[in-house]
Amino acid sequence: MCKLKLVEASKEYEKQAMEYRNDFISHGEKLINGSSGFIDYQDFDEWLRRIEAEKIKTASEEETPSTTYFTIRKEDNKIIGSIQLRHHLTEELKLDGGNIGYGISPSERGKGYGTQQLALLLPRARELKLQRVMISCDKSNRASAKVAVKNGGILSGEGYDEESESVTEIYWIDLL
Repeated sequence: MCKLKLVEASKEYEKQAMEYRNDFISHGEKLINGSSGFIDYQDFDEWLRRIEAEKIKTASEEETPSTTYFTIRKEDNKIIGSIQLRHHLTEELKLDGGNIGYGISPSERGKGYGTQQLALLLPRARELKLQRVMISCDKSNRASAKVAVKNGGILSGEGYDEESESVTEIYWIDLL
């Protein structure tokens, strides 16, 4: 199994990040989970400004601070995933979304990276003093469900994603 590391998204990783983004586009995907809308940004600096602003948001019923990370394969310094940690749950995130969103590059899926990526993020959630985290995924996304379960996720029910008009599964991971 390849060694991975999490790094906060930064200018240092612009070239690799744009290659990561292009992998999704070349596979016809319209979303990069765990990236704060990165696929919609052709200007990397503009996207960085967005995620930096998200880090310092004031927690409220409608908003939560969040931190966006890249998951990098150490052997070749390639970004193979993105993962976002939302520092608390808003009412909307309790219904669909959760504390953590994650994605793996289409060309790197099926290699166990998602499970490793989430495992690397959970200590960061503990540092925020979170006692448990919620993850939701489309009910048809069995790979994402397996990632949650392999990291201690317990299925607690279903939700509904209005944007994609699909049923989601809600998992909780206890961090204590």
